[in-house]
Amino acid sequence: MRAKRRFLIFVFLLFLPLTILLAPSSCKREKVDIDANKKVVSLPKNEEPKKEVIKFGVISRYNPMVMYENYQPIMDYLTASTPYKFELKLGSTYNETEDDLHYGVTDIASLGGVTFIDCNLKFNAKSILRPRTSSGDIFYRSIIITKEDNNIYSLNDLKGKSFAFASIKSTSGNLIPRYLLFNHGIKLEDLKSYINLRHHDAVAQAVLKGEYDAGAVKDVVALKYKPRGLRFLAQSDPIPSVPITVRKDADPKMVEAVKKVLLKLNPKNPLDWEIMKNWDEEFRYGFIEAHDDDYERIKELILDIPKVCGKTCHRGPKG
Repeated sequence: MRAKRRFLIFVFLLFLPLTILLAPSSCKREKVDIDANKKVVSLPKNEEPKKEVIKFGVISRYNPMVMYENYQPIMDYLTASTPYKFELKLGSTYNETEDDLHYGVTDIASLGGVTFIDCNLKFNAKSILRPRTSSGDIFYRSIIITKEDNNIYSLNDLKGKSFAFASIKSTSGNLIPRYLLFNHGIKLEDLKSYINLRHHDAVAQAVLKGEYDAGAVKDVVALKYKPRGLRFLAQSDPIPSVPITVRKDADPKMVEAVKKVLLKLNPKNPLDWEIMKNWDEEFRYGFIEAHDDDYERIKELILDIPKVCGKTCHRGPKG
């Protein structure tokens, strides 16, 4: 009898784990989908609603790597702070960024004065915001630069020398410095040679390497490269800071969302500065609302070229 009881206990203990495994669970189970072909198990997950994608264009002010480093953090902030996902669209040329905005590849873009006037005249693009400078100003300047060890000390010394401008569509790297030279009695034919390079960094680097005797860049680039051996020969009058621009049919809700989250930033607030400190130098000191007539003077300079200096200061490269 005792032996039989031991046998039954042994059988019970033997099958107990199996009984527990086969017993229906009282816990709620989540559905598991198994793809036999891919041998992948996918579990259901709660996904956030997808945001509408907004392409943000930027003209080719600097080389692409610098552009990405400077502007991608701004896209990240806009995506985190608005109902939209912002994706950076860098133009390989100024014209490409204009065309992207014109044909709807992008809805919003950071342009310069010349490119904004082009877009405003061609398809009624609108300016919405302008950045402040580190001093709180809403203007910047064009700087004529040369190498410190050159025997060039004034604009008059540039006659017979080679000169590098930035993109043909650049305000501070081409339009303004050509007028600056002309107003100081220097016509393009007075130069040994001149060329338009793709962006401001390229101009500063070419001057430092001695490839060109002098060049024209925007002030933030001139200040960046000055410690490497640049001399400043002249600076322009104030130029309106660069506009953030939208298509005329841009979604008003998107436009207001962008304005709201950028206008509220204050670089003097430590929390805001933590967000902005790695942004592009021109964008990290706050914004004000922009208006199309802020760039009226740029428009006048463009339209006046034929009757003021004509081909003597605004024509193609000479080399």
